[in-house]
Amino acid sequence: MTSFDEREKGFEKKFEKDQELQFKVNSRKNKLLGLWAAGLLGKSGADAEAYAKEVVMSDFEKPGDDDVIDKVSKDLAGKGIDAAAIRKQSNLLLDEAKKQIMSGV
Repeated sequence: MTSFDEREKGFEKKFEKDQELQFKVNSRKNKLLGLWAAGLLGKSGADAEAYAKEVVMSDFEKPGDDDVIDKVSKDLAGKGIDAAAIRKQSNLLLDEAKKQIMSGV
């Protein structure tokens, strides 16, 4: 194997690891957003966890965060919280999700 092949494999491994990390962070962010929204909906304990899981699963409907924002927006309709506020909260939770994943929480 040439050094070029070794470098290429190294870059592929790094890319793979980075993608896995990004997936974990995004999933954690969605879970945190779901828990936040669950609190606004008056859910707690197992109900809040189940709702957060629904929010995480909604991310697999289409690429990007729009599917998650749409779900939470619909669920919070009538609570006076619009999609912009939900997106802002999602962005704030991204930093917390990164910290949790990097610390192994």
